[in-house]
Amino acid sequence: PTNPRTLADVREEVAQSLAFRMITKARTVDGVRIGVHFTFSKKDDGRFLRLVTSHIRARLPSSRYLFAIATTGASPTSRGTRGGARISNALVICGSDEDDVQRAVLLASSKFLGRVDAVQNTGTLLAASVRHIGSSYDDAALWDVLSKSVRAPIDPLLPPPGSRSIDQLLSDARSKLERMTPRQAYDALHDPTFPMPVFLVDIRPASQRAREGGIHGSLIIERNVLEWRFDPRCEARLAIADRYDLKIIIYCQEGYTSSLAAASLHELGLLNATDIVGGFAAWGAAGLPGQIRPPSTISDEESYQISQPS
Repeated sequence: PTNPRTLADVREEVAQSLAFRMITKARTVDGVRIGVHFTFSKKDDGRFLRLVTSHIRARLPSSRYLFAIATTGASPTSRGTRGGARISNALVICGSDEDDVQRAVLLASSKFLGRVDAVQNTGTLLAASVRHIGSSYDDAALWDVLSKSVRAPIDPLLPPPGSRSIDQLLSDARSKLERMTPRQAYDALHDPTFPMPVFLVDIRPASQRAREGGIHGSLIIERNVLEWRFDPRCEARLAIADRYDLKIIIYCQEGYTSSLAAASLHELGLLNATDIVGGFAAWGAAGLPGQIRPPSTISDEESYQISQPS
């Protein structure tokens, strides 16, 4: 007579079936099989999931893989807490390569921040107890963890797709601007018939201003707060920045950072923003005076400085 099937036999069969389904439904990322699966919680979840991983390992003895398996729902061994259930389920991440698994461990830790109760890490296998796992977010998060953990490292000297060099960024920025020579900027600042308010803005850091000097009467607004001070929609703006037709002439020391800064103001809608070709160095080389009339419409209470003679 045939021996009756035991509960252990059933668990073995279910584990084999689950391992087979995970392998057949796996995705391939850079030559590595990855897969995520959620199964209903059972008694002794951790032992059952380890059984599944042993069958995956047996079926893929020479392949590179990385899988995540988790149980969902209330475990028969879960204990409730006063005021609501505290449900912890098992999560196992297993792989053929220890580096893949350890990368996945670090990424998963950030995905499930504050939800992990216990962890056992043996190198090529992570067994963890995670609270309330099984949502659509958790599914997407685990797929993201696995795919990023196995991606082949890119050539560190190969620019990523869509990136631009600083020369390209600078060229693109300047294509939006009607840049001014120092003389043109000086004339605009002193022309009473100029059709819009004109402001000269020094965005250099304090140490550079102290070392190189400045143009007295210009507004000193360091680069890290420039957009907040001139965006008419921002509560932190200057009182003068209540309109979009301002002529904002920016300068740095040599005219590079100022181009990027002016282009950033264009993104805010300040389409008359521009910069000085050659920056402060060119202003001095042109023999222009280091004194301009401070704008008369600005309150002394604003969060900026007006450059004064030393």
